[in-house]
Amino acid sequence: MRQVLVPTRGAYHVTGKSVYLDDIPVQQGTLYALPYDAPSAHAHITKLDVSKAAAYPGVVRILTYKDVTGENQIGGIIPDEPLFAEHEIHFWGMPVALIIATSEDAAVQARKLITIELEELPVITDPREARAKGELIIPPRTFNLGDTTNAWANCAHVFEGRADTNGQEHLYIETQGAYAYPTEHDSIRIASSTQGPTAVQRTIARVLGVPMHRVEVDVTRLGGGFGGKEDQASAWAALVALAAFILKKPVKLAMHRMDDMRMTGKRHPYSSDYKIGFDKDMKIVAYEATFHQNAGAAADLSPAVMERTLFHATNSYAIPNVHVTAYCCRTNLPPNTAFRGFGGPQGMFVIESAIAHAADKLGVSAREIQRRNLMVEGSEFSYGQIADHVNAKACWDLTDQKFDLDKLQSQNNAFNAKSTTHKKGMAIMPICFGISFTNTPMNHARALVHVYQDGSVGVSTGGVEMGQGLNTKMVQVAAAVFSIDPSRVKIESTNTSRVANTSPSAASATADLNGKALENGCNAILARLKEKASRMLNSTPDEITIADERVLNNGQRTDLDWKKLIHAAHWDRVNLSESGHYATPNIHFDKTKEKGHPFAYHVYGTAAVLVTVDCIRGTYAIDAVKLVHDFGKRMNDAVDIGQIEGGLVQGLGWMTMEEIVYNDKGKLLSNALSTYKVPDIHSVPKEITIEALPTDGHPLAIRRSKAVGEPPLMYGIGVYFAIQERDQGLPAGCAHGVRCAVHAGEGADDVVCMTL
Repeated sequence: MRQVLVPTRGAYHVTGKSVYLDDIPVQQGTLYALPYDAPSAHAHITKLDVSKAAAYPGVVRILTYKDVTGENQIGGIIPDEPLFAEHEIHFWGMPVALIIATSEDAAVQARKLITIELEELPVITDPREARAKGELIIPPRTFNLGDTTNAWANCAHVFEGRADTNGQEHLYIETQGAYAYPTEHDSIRIASSTQGPTAVQRTIARVLGVPMHRVEVDVTRLGGGFGGKEDQASAWAALVALAAFILKKPVKLAMHRMDDMRMTGKRHPYSSDYKIGFDKDMKIVAYEATFHQNAGAAADLSPAVMERTLFHATNSYAIPNVHVTAYCCRTNLPPNTAFRGFGGPQGMFVIESAIAHAADKLGVSAREIQRRNLMVEGSEFSYGQIADHVNAKACWDLTDQKFDLDKLQSQNNAFNAKSTTHKKGMAIMPICFGISFTNTPMNHARALVHVYQDGSVGVSTGGVEMGQGLNTKMVQVAAAVFSIDPSRVKIESTNTSRVANTSPSAASATADLNGKALENGCNAILARLKEKASRMLNSTPDEITIADERVLNNGQRTDLDWKKLIHAAHWDRVNLSESGHYATPNIHFDKTKEKGHPFAYHVYGTAAVLVTVDCIRGTYAIDAVKLVHDFGKRMNDAVDIGQIEGGLVQGLGWMTMEEIVYNDKGKLLSNALSTYKVPDIHSVPKEITIEALPTDGHPLAIRRSKAVGEPPLMYGIGVYFAIQERDQGLPAGCAHGVRCAVHAGEGADDVVCMTL
């Protein structure tokens, strides 16, 4: 397989020529939308006065729930999320009205003139409080393996504690937005910054009260998504579609950054409890965990995120007795949503916290506990899947071989013995991440392929390019099947009229699903081309191959090339178009039993994270991250390494400097780039070394190249434990360097806090 990037795409990105939503030339008469959102987290609306705003020059219309032509409902999994607040506000930032004006400035000025009178209601921001008050979005779910109740008696050591993780702002470069155009037959065409074009189409149809075929959603690319545009793009698209449908005018909305941060959900915060037991040889005998997920005010994707937390609760470890329970807790925050890792990181953090806690109390290395408990071929997950193609130990061993973990630890120990002001720490972070949508029916895709008369190829898939290199890989798939130069292949925008009923670009499954659908479509055309060539060459289809745009007959080069073959096939009325379909085989999950085989395969890896802590200033530097990753057989080195680096740094940011802060009234305080910090060039690791695990890949991965979008984020979890390492003299269980006010009097040795 050629290692290629498509030059035109990279050149367009770096020269600013790529067209994002806000770059689309506006039609004459375009109007601009701006939401008026709730200034309270929980309240009854007693009066809403939009009269002054409606009279402001340039304002065309102000819409509320009364103007919805279909259903005032955008909830996907559960119908519990109104598009507009009706009589009750559920979170600070909930849309109450939509201003449509002739200019963005007029809309902004008019928004200041809207007044609202409220009867305040109690506000819940803590998931444990929500659970205590019975505020659950769905009933709790539990995964069981073995018998933890009786296993504790066989444990030589048992430890209990609590581990909390905060949220994380997606901070995509391109904010949420949409641009809707009315078309003939009372239909709508909408450009949306979304990871889920079909979800947007379905939601708009519901809100407008029209069939889905009257809504066309088109996506060229996104300026980042990270999960924040998987479900939450639907609200903004539905708002502008409603305005365009009612006014019969084009309507555009490109969110201001502070509006976006205030009105959208984040990565789910979790508050969790754990109990872990070991035998005398430090093998984990039993593990229990209870996860309190802060879902926010509506379900959004929280039930699915919570499910994946349970799926990844034991990370890379083989544990015979497991009992893990999760609660989806309703609070008065913006509905939290998908974020890279989709609940997996929150589950992994808890078991790594339990291991670190045990290691500290036992006076042993956490690394030794981790190594002794790694999964092996045939290990059973708590959800019933039997592990195959297991590379957990192989990744660990190669990490040790390549980087000499004992030597790194010895160097740290020597430095720490001499230094009183600075201390070095190291933590190892193994990962095991399942690839597939855990909702089995979502694991399918289609692709539309046209081979044109001149030999060029047009490809449409259901996948959305958002900076992850998907389009590049799709070009590689088509070019490889046809054995043509990648320059002959063009990837079209993602459009619900060309490829319908798509799953969102999420779950790290986009390249696998859409790539295999594309491969199937290309192979169907290739079979017809081989049959045509065999007739031209007095041969059989089995003896025909195409290599580097030349037709070979029984391995021998002929005078027939790609362009001549296409011309001849077209002239002979051979079908040069195909719709390919792919559905992941062998996967299933029974939620009534919480058992099954939900994942096509797992991705493994091991990272060593090294830090230096300034004990005087309370600062730290990430010296290096050295890792071995299970890529399978890589299709594109540059794309995959970029995903590792980006995911890693995003995980490091979540574990250290990124902090979502709401006050007790549910108002977001970290609402701008001045109050919410993400890693910059000065805070990323000084060195990132990435080694590939030699492997044949997995047959269910596209061209055996494993998914690489989400798994690397989990490597970042290791930085927390590297900074926390006991040898630095920090209090166990708290990374603040002093006993923090949050944990004073709480027995901080048993509390793990992720607020550095």
